[in-house]
Amino acid sequence: MTEKLTFIEKCESNTIHEDIINQVNDKMPQQESLSDLAELFKVFGDLTRIRILWALHEAEMCVCDIAVLLNMTQSAISHQLRVLKQANLVKNRKEGKVVYYSLVDDHVREIFDQGLIHTSEK
Repeated sequence: MTEKLTFIEKCESNTIHEDIINQVNDKMPQQESLSDLAELFKVFGDLTRIRILWALHEAEMCVCDIAVLLNMTQSAISHQLRVLKQANLVKNRKEGKVVYYSLVDDHVREIFDQGLIHTSEK
């Protein structure tokens, strides 16, 4: 992502709009919920995990296939899948000796899709 220096305008007066502050404060989620959300977004902050999520967005895959696709070791992929699973973004199922991974639900797909839409806007 290219860094842009943007001038941020600020108020020329110190007027406090208590009605707006109260309205927003009443709807503000609990700090614990916002902290959980921040942790979720941190998981999205790693390129390898994003690539894995993209792959799983397209198809259910096993560790071996993801490793080949991303040109990485199975160990590295397994480590990142563990992080994604702990964040409740991916799930797995075992079929014989093969373990397949997929996105946990459509919410993950929507988060991913919305992120791509937002980053492609200019």
